[in-house]
Amino acid sequence: MVKLRTGYTTGTCAAGAARAALLAMTGHIPKNIPVRLPRGDTIDIPVQECSLTDGGAVCSVIKDGGDDPDVTHGASIVVELFRTEKAGDIIIEGGEGVGVVTKPGLGLEVGGPAINPVPCNMIRNNILEVCSDIMEESGMRVVVSVPSGKDLAPKTDNPRLGILGGISILGTSGIVVPFSTASFAASIRQSIDVIVAMDDDTVVLTTGGRSEAFAQNVISLPDHCFVQVGDFSGYAVRQCSKKGIRRMHVAGFVGKLAKMAAGVEQTHVKGSKVDMSMLSGVAEHCGADASLVRDIRKANTARQVLEMVSNGKVAGFCDHICGMVRQQMEERAGDMDLDVIMFDFDGAVVGRAPLKG
Repeated sequence: MVKLRTGYTTGTCAAGAARAALLAMTGHIPKNIPVRLPRGDTIDIPVQECSLTDGGAVCSVIKDGGDDPDVTHGASIVVELFRTEKAGDIIIEGGEGVGVVTKPGLGLEVGGPAINPVPCNMIRNNILEVCSDIMEESGMRVVVSVPSGKDLAPKTDNPRLGILGGISILGTSGIVVPFSTASFAASIRQSIDVIVAMDDDTVVLTTGGRSEAFAQNVISLPDHCFVQVGDFSGYAVRQCSKKGIRRMHVAGFVGKLAKMAAGVEQTHVKGSKVDMSMLSGVAEHCGADASLVRDIRKANTARQVLEMVSNGKVAGFCDHICGMVRQQMEERAGDMDLDVIMFDFDGAVVGRAPLKG
């Protein structure tokens, strides 16, 4: 098996650029910079550009997501340092392309920059580690910018979370682990935290962008109430229950919902298969003739099954699958009232197990 290459977060980039800028102010222009990570070890990363300015120095680092690149992979993270009069004081600000927080629930000040606490601490610690003697005489103003951040932001969850005008400076360990599920899980938790902080008690879980767009056509709720959970439906439901969500809509297509109906919590195509025997049993229960039941058992995809039951006019098939999903979810959802919606691939609702309340 080929070992996948790790990368480093936007937070590590910002801390590295800040450290490099401070070294430049002392007369050393680095080509590579060691960055102290939250767990105490260091990582060496290349410096893209570094130069002195009238008020201090400016340096940049290119974000490297390793073999798990996201939309920020390749983005330039720029830090400009300025001396201030207050000794020991380190002020961290967001510049161009760093989002501004406009909603509560993110653990950040509303109106402030979307620079998470761990990256802020990394920036401070790396500055103090390099030149604590300078900080005894003056303070430091740190401005973090991402020139491409405004263009990248719509490709992230930031607009829904109320982070406007740019990307977030993120990271908890400083390292990006390839194909890690941790970042996706953290995104789900964060989205639910925003819903709760906005005093809403209803969530719409969808498996992706298309199902979300279709769900927004039939469910009238604020944008932040829609959460894309990908393949992590079971995890998302438990998080909603834990955080006190009262009503949940689950919306998707036949393939994912068929897996959920069979009790699969992680529905990635490589990790699970649609149970054709289960689907053929549902078709038989709904009155399909014996030949159609046999054909469904041999079908290649859930989409093919949907076409077969549609052509065969098997009434109630999709509603029954939605009901099975709701039953599976109820075992994890506590007291939540659940609604499950199945769309066809043109966005029409073809099955539903509606809210009971």
